[in-house]
Amino acid sequence: MPSLCLYFQVHQPIRLRRYTFFDIGKSSEYADQASNRSILKRVSGKCYLPAASLLHRLIRSHHGKFRLAFSLSGTVLDQLEQSAPEVIHAFQRLARTGCVEFLNETYYHSLACVYSPDEFAAQVQQHRERIHKLFGQYATTFRNTELIYRDALVREVANLGYRVILAEGAAPVLRRRSPDKVYRPSGCPGLRVPTRNCRFSDDIAFRFTGRNSHSSPLTAGLFAERLQRASRKAQVINLFMDFETFGEHQWAETGIMNFLRDLPAAVLALPGFCFQTPAEAAAAYPATATLKVPRFTSWADTERDLSAWLGNTMQRDAAKSLYEMEPAIRAASNPDLLHIWRLLQTSDHFYYMCTKHWSDGDVHKYFNPFPSPYDAYITYMNVLADLHSRIQLKAGRRDGTVSHGIRHYRRPKAVPPDEQD
Repeated sequence: MPSLCLYFQVHQPIRLRRYTFFDIGKSSEYADQASNRSILKRVSGKCYLPAASLLHRLIRSHHGKFRLAFSLSGTVLDQLEQSAPEVIHAFQRLARTGCVEFLNETYYHSLACVYSPDEFAAQVQQHRERIHKLFGQYATTFRNTELIYRDALVREVANLGYRVILAEGAAPVLRRRSPDKVYRPSGCPGLRVPTRNCRFSDDIAFRFTGRNSHSSPLTAGLFAERLQRASRKAQVINLFMDFETFGEHQWAETGIMNFLRDLPAAVLALPGFCFQTPAEAAAAYPATATLKVPRFTSWADTERDLSAWLGNTMQRDAAKSLYEMEPAIRAASNPDLLHIWRLLQTSDHFYYMCTKHWSDGDVHKYFNPFPSPYDAYITYMNVLADLHSRIQLKAGRRDGTVSHGIRHYRRPKAVPPDEQD
């Protein structure tokens, strides 16, 4: 019997304000608080609250046969708790139905898996405890930032006690296999890997209004017919996407909420179909093959790699400068500085520096507070330079380095106005 697995990512970063060279040493206000609150309120009103309420009604009306999963980053949870606690309550109400699985990820939606295994493990544990506190679940399914995945990462995830890890159903992962099967990862036969069906997921997330799709607009009935055709050789069809798809990325006026409202009934009307969460699907079906993925993959862009965050010199320089601070940050033993350093790890900061297809006005501009990737880089490096100076003050040093035992890290290079052209 084939199943449909719905997983929604919920994330909002702490966006930086335009922090200039002249702010260094004078201001520790890095975040654009007004913009962050404004965006959170808008998305909560257009997506989080109405979509969560609709999902709750659907779970009740289908008597628990409609099941799904969420992953909420720590940065969005922190903002919701401060500015929109009613959204937290809406997700808690979903949790109490027993039909929603809450997944774990890195607390700060970071790239720590690329640079620091210790920091990666610390953020995952922090997220695990926060999800349990809010929703009463200790997750067994892990979803890494932007579905970043590779064999070495899976071993770290297994060591942290997870039984399921999500992956993108892209060519480098599947190697001509179907995305609609359950797999085992290389070196960790006890884990299971559900893979995202890119075509079906993107038909909803990016092509719902009709551009480059089979029909316009997409209806639940038509979509169910396509699922039925694909189900002949399927175990589970995984639809993974941003929750903001419903009401924010795709406005309610497009019919996206009606599509979500009608989808459960259309799917459950198909012979043999059911809904399952990732953990349920992974337990229900045997693994059909072993995935070998030596290089990083993700769900971003057509390349499905790390180039959206680390594809140019600016991005790599910013990330290297950030993670070189880790020993000094830990030596400082200052929770406030550690929290700021971790907020700067959020992958969105590096995404804003992406230069791929910038002139096309593509997804890299969505929610981007900066007029160009270069402005994002300049602001970020200026913030790092100020954070560096604060660590120096904490350590009592004035010589341009911060000692942390036997080595030093370089001071992040701020960008003065005469170098910003």
